[in-house]
Amino acid sequence: MKTITTKAVQIVAPPPFLTSGIRFKGFTLAEVLITLGIIGVVAALTIPTLVSNYKQRAWDTAANVFERKLEESLKAMNTQQTLAGYRNTADFVSELSKHFKITRVCKNDDLLTCFEDKVFWGAGEADPEEVDMTNIKTASNFGQDDWGTDIVGVQFANGTTGLVAYNPDCKQNPYSNQITGTSCLAMLYDTDGFKNPNTSGKDLRSINVSKLGKTCAFELGGTCFGAPFTPTPLTKAECEAEKDSLGIKECYYDNDYWAGAVKACGGTSKMPTAAQLAEIANYVYNTSGISTGGRPMGLTLDYDKVAELGFTATPGSYFDVWSGKEYSSLAAYGSYFDPTCTYPVNYARYGSYQQAVCLGD
Repeated sequence: MKTITTKAVQIVAPPPFLTSGIRFKGFTLAEVLITLGIIGVVAALTIPTLVSNYKQRAWDTAANVFERKLEESLKAMNTQQTLAGYRNTADFVSELSKHFKITRVCKNDDLLTCFEDKVFWGAGEADPEEVDMTNIKTASNFGQDDWGTDIVGVQFANGTTGLVAYNPDCKQNPYSNQITGTSCLAMLYDTDGFKNPNTSGKDLRSINVSKLGKTCAFELGGTCFGAPFTPTPLTKAECEAEKDSLGIKECYYDNDYWAGAVKACGGTSKMPTAAQLAEIANYVYNTSGISTGGRPMGLTLDYDKVAELGFTATPGSYFDVWSGKEYSSLAAYGSYFDPTCTYPVNYARYGSYQQAVCLGD
C-alpha cells in the first residue's frame, strides 16, 4: 500500500514593518442598514411620482394619437361626401368604420358591453364625481341639444372604447380642408378601455362633451365649464342667419371661428367672461392674483393642469381661448396663455388656432 503524507501549512503573519501605519476598515452592519433605509425612503417618495408622470404622459400621447387618427378619418369622409346625411348614429359609425377600424358596435340598449358602467368625471377645484353610465343615452347627456339620435357604443382596434352621438345637422364640403368633422359628433372615450382609473383628464377624454349627465367637465370659482374644443367656423351667411338667436351683433368673414364657437355653446351668454377666463388662468398658473386687467409676468404655466382641464398645449407652447365678448364684425376678445404670462387679447375672428369652452348649467 502506498502511503501519502501531507505537510501542515503554516500561515505566517507578515513582519510588523510591512503593516505598520496601515489600518484596515469596513462598514459596520448598522451603517449598511441605515444606508439601505435611506435608499428605501427616497425610493418610496420618488417612485410613485415617476410612475404617475409616466402614466399621464402615456394617456396624453394615446389621446393625441387617437384624436389625430379620428380627425384624419373624418376629413376623408368629408372629401368623399360621406360625412353628412345620416339620421342616426349607427349609420354614421358604420361609415366611420371604413376609415377607422372598429371591432365592436353596441346598440343604445347595450352600451355597457362596449363601455364602463361608471366613470369619474370633472376636474379643477372640484373632485371628480362618480357617474352612473346606465343613465347616459342621448346627446343631451353630453351637454348638447337633443339631436334626436341615440348614443352608440364602440370599441376600436387600438383598444380605445367610446360612446358616440351623431349630429344630423352635420355639414360637409368636399372642397374645404377646414372641415374636420369633429362638430358632427359628441364623444366620450377611454384610451385604456376597461382598465382603471376611468377618470377624466387621465385615461378618460371627450370631444364636444360639456357635461356628463349633470356633472361639469371642470369647475372653477363656482363656475361649471364644459370640455374645451376647437370650433368649426361659420360662413357669413350662416352667421347672419343665426346671429340674433346667438347674441352676435355683426358678421363679416366666411370662416368665422368665433361665431362657430358661439353656436357650439348656444349663444354668447354660454361662453366665458373675462373674469371667468381669469379664474382659469389662476388655476393653470397656480396663483390667485390674476384679474381681468393687466399683464402679469414671471408666471409658470402648469401644463399638467392645462391637460387636466382638457386644453391642448404642449410644454413650452402657448394657447388661446375665446370669450363671449364681441369687439366688432372682425374681432372678438379672448385670453392668451403663455408659459410665463397671460393677458386679454383682441383676436381676429378668422383665427383658427383659438380654443373654446362653454359654460355649463
